[in-house]
Amino acid sequence: MPPFHLVAEPIPNIPWQEPSSGNSDVLWRYILNPVAPARAVAACSYIHNRAVAAFERECREVFRADNRSLRMQLHRGRSSDGLSWTLDEEPLRFRCDEPEIAKFTYGYDPRLVKIDGRIYVVWCNGYHGPTIGLGYTDDFETFHQIENAVLLFNRNGVLFPRKINGDYVLISRSSDNGHTPFGEMYLSHSKDLVHWGRHRYIMSPLREENGWQSTKIGAGPAPIETSEGWLLIYHGVVTTCNGFVYSAGAVLLDLEQPWKVIARSDPYILTPTALYECVGNVPNVVFPCGALVDGATGRLALYYGCADTVIGLAFGKVRDIVEFTKRHSVTS
Repeated sequence: MPPFHLVAEPIPNIPWQEPSSGNSDVLWRYILNPVAPARAVAACSYIHNRAVAAFERECREVFRADNRSLRMQLHRGRSSDGLSWTLDEEPLRFRCDEPEIAKFTYGYDPRLVKIDGRIYVVWCNGYHGPTIGLGYTDDFETFHQIENAVLLFNRNGVLFPRKINGDYVLISRSSDNGHTPFGEMYLSHSKDLVHWGRHRYIMSPLREENGWQSTKIGAGPAPIETSEGWLLIYHGVVTTCNGFVYSAGAVLLDLEQPWKVIARSDPYILTPTALYECVGNVPNVVFPCGALVDGATGRLALYYGCADTVIGLAFGKVRDIVEFTKRHSVTS
């Protein structure tokens, strides 16, 4: 069997904490969680869902923060170590040459991905309802908005970190205009990031009664390329007598045909058990949205929203998560 290989840039300053003695989980929480409090931005009520990327020896982020009118906005931040962050008080503004989409109604659930040296921002954009907004930056100072990727209604958009057979590839999840009680994951192709087609079905919720991913699912951070396939961390939701509960799992997708599932974790890899995950604006939520991966060590730092109120951080090894997913796959 060929050795395991990970395609990722080295990040020498990736945040890291070894697991506690006796830990058997593939993800473990940072002992000083949460890493961002609810009012980390003074003018805002809550902080949500941090998307991260390594840039010029720093960690950069785009995150959602709701202002005192509870309008969903995107903000920027930067950090030298991925733990202590300097956050912009002013919302992120996009430059846009197309007046039809230039009015920024709202933005939430961002993802960041580097493709050919450029940082792309993907978020849930308000355009007569939720759709997938796309933008980019070359310096984290000026951000450009381009055309929305898909029609209404869609959420949880994320780009793959390289072209596949000459195409940009996007994952998204169909939805409605509210708190969607359903949702499958789909994939779309584009030559230019404007015109999208060749849509492919990836996978659905698992409908077993009370299963952690039985109501809806959605992509988390950008897929991670490995010799075993694309590792995608995603969220799954179960509807309980007390409402939705959001957990995280992992799936391996084929490298050249990424709509094909190789393995999918039957157990979750993270579920709300800590107080800051169970109590907040929206209780019982862990929502993975950003990740740093060190290509030299295989270390993973996963940032996730907690109860739609604060930000948590968990650690793991990419290879361990891949092996866990294969060993506990619902497709095996």
